[in-house]
Amino acid sequence: MEFNSSSPRTIPVVSTFASPFDSSSSSPVNRKPISLWPGMYHSPVTDALWDTRSKVFERLFDPPKDAPPQSELLTKTPSQSRTSIFYNLSSDYILREQYRDPWNDVRIGKLLEDLDALAGTISFKHCCDDDSTTRPLLLVTASVDKIVLKKPISVDIDLKIVGSVIWVGRSSIEIQLDVIQSTKEGADASDSVALTANFIFVARDSKTGKAAPVNRLSPQTEREKFLFEEAEARSKLRKRKRGGDRKELENGEVNRLETLLAEGRIFCDMPALADRDSILLRDTRLENSLICQPQQRNIHGRIFGGFLLHRAFELAFSTAYAFAGMVPYFLEIDHVDFLRPVDVGDFLRFKSCVLYTKLENPDQPLINIEVIAHVARPEIRSSEVSNAFYFIFTVRPEAKASTNGFRIRNVVPGTEEEARLILERMDAAALQSGKCARMET
Repeated sequence: MEFNSSSPRTIPVVSTFASPFDSSSSSPVNRKPISLWPGMYHSPVTDALWDTRSKVFERLFDPPKDAPPQSELLTKTPSQSRTSIFYNLSSDYILREQYRDPWNDVRIGKLLEDLDALAGTISFKHCCDDDSTTRPLLLVTASVDKIVLKKPISVDIDLKIVGSVIWVGRSSIEIQLDVIQSTKEGADASDSVALTANFIFVARDSKTGKAAPVNRLSPQTEREKFLFEEAEARSKLRKRKRGGDRKELENGEVNRLETLLAEGRIFCDMPALADRDSILLRDTRLENSLICQPQQRNIHGRIFGGFLLHRAFELAFSTAYAFAGMVPYFLEIDHVDFLRPVDVGDFLRFKSCVLYTKLENPDQPLINIEVIAHVARPEIRSSEVSNAFYFIFTVRPEAKASTNGFRIRNVVPGTEEEARLILERMDAAALQSGKCARMET
């Protein structure tokens, strides 16, 4: 499959490092270079995307005084927001090196940044009213519903990401993105999809900070209507989860809880007799900390959501690596919640653990990782959860082949709180798998 990077809706991506052999400058002389714009996290993709939205951004940086909000909502189709970005990895050696991981695949962490940036661009396109006299909306990432890696993504082959709005509510927007890479000429389009992702954005009034209505969506094709209905069902499920209190455990749930806790109690009370093929959840923990810097902020002055995704992925990968003793292989992001904004100067702590493993398939054991981000304020002795990330890894096939008698341990909780969290994530994963199966049929 060949990608046409000259399409008006396809944004070409180029490396952010200048070649030492190229002394020319492609920046327009009548506009400030993107690298000097305030409030932007820089990568090859964010630079390309933000350049295409330069007029919108310039209005954001210098909005009209007392500009009114959009007075009338428009009705748009998914095709109006559809946007793609093209990575010329096969011939741009500098770009290729910026995305290469140690196994000659594309770095998933950097790709997560790009997905968030593209989803933001698409949400902007849908919400834009093309009226320079109204104040633009503030659009923020609320959650990631699902990101699934369907096949390895090579760093030596051209890559394309295509996305559009598939559903809108009153003030929320769902964007679906497909990462496409074809290794064979004439390959079927569905076989070329290497990764799929669904992002949820919410709109806020840039002056009041309150929820703001967004333009309506009118799906046209049967596929667009199907995606809209599926997204509507997911939205209703999220609302039920937010609105309901934690239910009391039924008898069957109590039995599951007790079963999980039984082995953990052996570890805590009689460690010499504990199963050597198991490990306590608390013994799988890793963490790191950082001070959020101005270079990591987005156009609204908050820390770029893609940067948080990238950092969480790197810690999750390290946690899976230390736990398995072999190089892990990313499969999917089960869910991400952006619970509160992260600001420049915040003291951010990422804490990870292996929640549970699924060992039914010896050729593909599953390692479920939780990463929680906390914004700590030492001056007032407080700490708040800002993000919750859930990843699923397995082990790279070549790592298993080079390790004799490898094994993945079973993870057991040491407290009732840990057991409840494990059951909650198991049930959420089972529900999500059921949805995916229905969509595929």
